[in-house]
Amino acid sequence: MDPKKIVVAYSGGLDTSVMVKWLSEKYDAEIIAVTGDLGQKSELVGLEEKAIKTGASKVRVIDLKEEFIKEYAWKALKAGALYENEYPMGCSIGRPLLAKMLVDVALEEGADAIAHGATGKGNDQVRFEVGIQALAPHMQVLAPLRTWEFKSREEEIEYALEHNIPVQATKDNPYSIDENIFGISVECGVLEDPTASPPDDAWQITTNPKNAPDEAKTITLTFEKGVPVALNGKEMSAVDIVVTLNDIGAKHGIGRLDIIENRVVGIKSREVYEAPAAVILHKAHNEMEKLVMDKETFRFKQDVSNKIANMIYDGLWFTPLFNSLMAFVDSSQEYISGNVVLELYKGNITTLSRDSKYSLYNEELATYKEGDKFDHAASIGFIHLYGLPFKTISEVRNK
Repeated sequence: MDPKKIVVAYSGGLDTSVMVKWLSEKYDAEIIAVTGDLGQKSELVGLEEKAIKTGASKVRVIDLKEEFIKEYAWKALKAGALYENEYPMGCSIGRPLLAKMLVDVALEEGADAIAHGATGKGNDQVRFEVGIQALAPHMQVLAPLRTWEFKSREEEIEYALEHNIPVQATKDNPYSIDENIFGISVECGVLEDPTASPPDDAWQITTNPKNAPDEAKTITLTFEKGVPVALNGKEMSAVDIVVTLNDIGAKHGIGRLDIIENRVVGIKSREVYEAPAAVILHKAHNEMEKLVMDKETFRFKQDVSNKIANMIYDGLWFTPLFNSLMAFVDSSQEYISGNVVLELYKGNITTLSRDSKYSLYNEELATYKEGDKFDHAASIGFIHLYGLPFKTISEVRNK
């Protein structure tokens, strides 16, 4: 049954700009374009006017920055969630919040369908649709990019030109860019060749480390229960901490990532990311955990971190297992409080110091100098018992 009112996830980029026009021609339906403001900058300029011109009857731009950082980015940070041990997933983390926004608006507006601009081999189709199914299982979902006649971004650009749809992408600059306050992803164009180095114009906000300042920048991050609360001794809001770290980190060439990753649908893709604040925060948070967290919890949490990263990337935020794992994460962060001092220099981050009233580092036990209180003689029995199973195995099997 054809929908009568469609809520469209609208970014103002090439795909969604073309999609609004395409939907308006295909369906006799009211189209409501909805944009979540996660801190993207250029794409918000003139967005409402563009959506109306291309077929939307109504446009809603919703400020989600604070909710995004406090309820989504901070959860991933506390979890230590880095996809494939590298990517801080700024874009992935934003998708469940956008799915929730789309469902909320659709229910408010009495819409019977939600449309998104994800491709048939992309990750976002999974993230949006699994999220929508979990939150509003009755809602119809439309994914035009999986079914329409366009076979390439070049054909979409031609369609946009024919219909006077203003878009930033051109045949000479075909990058697909996704931006929010916690990270920028760039794909397509020459980046599809993994043997080619990213050209200078692929990087959107960060200074080339070679051209970064010759003087290093020292910063101090203060954490309370795993969450950053102050920068350089000054208490700041969650959004302000991220914005400030992005500015500082970008200036010093921090946060550039060039990754070959495994997509949800099973193929490999190559993307470049810029996430100065996220990279800095994950480094500092990990240093605080290493100082405060006991060995068994720290080791177990590494497995949990990897599992949560995979679940976020795979679009499984609104699931029972995710909630259960986050309950463990929240418990593990009870004593992750203190200060970490970092030095930023030409794309590198160096830890200078870390301190916490909950630190498990005991200098009297760790030192090799006078004042050593470690009972060296106790190691004899410990090693004997620790190695006894393997000694026994060897004796049995070598007879």
